[in-house]
Amino acid sequence: MAFASIYVPDFMVQAVLRGERSLCGRPVALIDGTPPIENVVAANQAASSAGIKLGMAKSQAAQFCGVGSGVGSGVEIRSRSRTQEKAAHAALLDLGWSVSPRIEDNAPDTIILDISGLASLFGDGHSIANKLVERAASLGLLLHVAIASRIEAAIHAARGFPGIIVIPPGEEAKFLSSLPVRVLLPSIEARETLQRWGIRTCQALGALPVLQLSERLGQEGVRLHELARGASVRSLVLAEPGTVFEEEMELEYAVAELEPLAFLLGRLLDQLCSRLDARSLAASAIRVQFDLRDFVDDDRQVFPATVPATSSQGSPPAWPAALGLSAALNDQPLQKQAPATYQNVLSLPVPMRDSKMLLKLLRLRLQSNPPLASIVKITLAADSAPPRAAQGGLFLPSSPDPEKLELTVARLANLVGAFNIGSPELVDTYRPGEFRMIRFVPPADESKIARRTKAAAEPVEQQSESPGHRPACAFRIFRPALPARVELHHGCPARVFIRGRRGNVMVISGPWRSSGDWWREDAWRQEEWDLEIHFDVSSGRTERDSNSGISDGLYRVYYDLTRQSWFVRGIYD
Repeated sequence: MAFASIYVPDFMVQAVLRGERSLCGRPVALIDGTPPIENVVAANQAASSAGIKLGMAKSQAAQFCGVGSGVGSGVEIRSRSRTQEKAAHAALLDLGWSVSPRIEDNAPDTIILDISGLASLFGDGHSIANKLVERAASLGLLLHVAIASRIEAAIHAARGFPGIIVIPPGEEAKFLSSLPVRVLLPSIEARETLQRWGIRTCQALGALPVLQLSERLGQEGVRLHELARGASVRSLVLAEPGTVFEEEMELEYAVAELEPLAFLLGRLLDQLCSRLDARSLAASAIRVQFDLRDFVDDDRQVFPATVPATSSQGSPPAWPAALGLSAALNDQPLQKQAPATYQNVLSLPVPMRDSKMLLKLLRLRLQSNPPLASIVKITLAADSAPPRAAQGGLFLPSSPDPEKLELTVARLANLVGAFNIGSPELVDTYRPGEFRMIRFVPPADESKIARRTKAAAEPVEQQSESPGHRPACAFRIFRPALPARVELHHGCPARVFIRGRRGNVMVISGPWRSSGDWWREDAWRQEEWDLEIHFDVSSGRTERDSNSGISDGLYRVYYDLTRQSWFVRGIYD
């Protein structure tokens, strides 16, 4: 058996640095508490070298902000973020599952992997450790990795030794001998007792007689003695793989413009896509949630109080602040009751994990549907799905890439409105001509495209001669329906006037009466007729009439009982 322990030093600091890459390499200290009582709870090595101590008050730590010889060399002070710690821990778990399906969630900064049998995939222990460090860098984490045949030995080696260390089987006591006793995480009473005895290292603790140690420290002394010698043996407590991929960011200052918001969204999307890539997954949908700032008397509203669906030119409203309109909106009346949160879902046609492409789609979505107040917290979640696997046929026509096609559709929706683009779908109703626009999704089955292409390439004669084939009758609908004037004879249409042309009805079929939605304002009541109409040659036919499609043929004419008028619905071809 072989186990790899992954330890993230200065975990709370790294969780913050993961969201602010510009602070990497800088001294950083974290404060926590209730103002005005805020103390330093974590600091990296650079901040500790600069003089920051744990438990130091915020006012004392602020004195080190300008200390240093170079520009910007002072200590950076940030507030502890539990949401970022949660996301960093989830990223650490995703890192473990990217290598081994058997991991243990030991602590927020520590996980253990069972790497037995992975040599054929990743190589020896050093290769696996290097792979983990490399993948962790893409997730914004710096690791200590220790590999041993016993779980506790690997955990303590990862906490005590920087970088990568591989402990051969049977040599655990030798490698752990130089580690301080504090890596074993003893209780405060046991640590003070060992310090009074002069026990500083694991080697000195392991040399003590276990019987006398048990008499003075009890069972904890026996446990520490066993850990110091690397002799503890136990099994993994397996963790269940997570299915939720979520990144959060709490903002110190409210964001009211698109460009800074897009910068923050891009950072979160990079982290989200890196986690998906570590698990060999992709996003089928991106869920966006903004916590909005409540309005106060002296607040200035950046976003409009009401966002129309489209502008007067038919296009959706642009982001006001992005177009420099925030100054004009400041003079508008303030909205006292704004929604606390803003939620939006970006559904994707195919699973993808390209952060730049997702950012472009989110920008277009936010331009057409912006929030109504400044943003103080951002939450992004991804619905995971297996990445798409497609192989084009050799003789199939080339089609656009689904990701680029989705971006083009999103840009068109931003121009003409989201409800004016898509694929038409019939509605389950008897209302004539009723349809709705749904999301356009390219066909995923290439074989269907091949069959349609082959059928379209066949000669018309060959298609009509196929057994069981019947010629299809097409119906061309006039949108909107053409107004008409009808003369009746014994209650049946006898003569029809359409666009100034007079036609005689030769054959009549009907009427078919239909009605519905009586409880709505747009209820319908109609009588439909199929009429074969022959138009008079001397009825003043012009070139415009010939181009409009009004000629002899079989027409569908209906009488609208609500509007008390006749209309031509279409013509049969």
